[in-house]
Amino acid sequence: MTTAGQTQEVPWMKSLSSCSNKMKEDGFKEDFLVTKQGLSSYSDSKIYKPEQIKIINFYRFEGVSDPGDNSILYVIETDDGHKGTLVDAYGAYSDSDVSKFIVAVEEIQKQIKSSKINA
Repeated sequence: MTTAGQTQEVPWMKSLSSCSNKMKEDGFKEDFLVTKQGLSSYSDSKIYKPEQIKIINFYRFEGVSDPGDNSILYVIETDDGHKGTLVDAYGAYSDSDVSKFIVAVEEIQKQIKSSKINA
């Protein structure tokens, strides 16, 4: 991460699993999946359409030795207050249903984490 010309390491962003764990600590506890009907939670059967969610943030991870390890973690909040994450591969290994769903989501934000560094 670069802030004011300096690079700062954020340990929880090093891997998909550590980032997923951090999001759960931050209250994004649901694990979502995309079905033909829409976005669903593993914990219940409610289905969300793209207009019913917003993507709060997303993180990309690249596999060092295997392109199949390339993944993206979406941090999601639904219109009824459910918070969770959705994981997909990107590139050649992406799930076309997830890709189509994400393209249809109108509210996508990328929040850049920064720290206060006096440079």
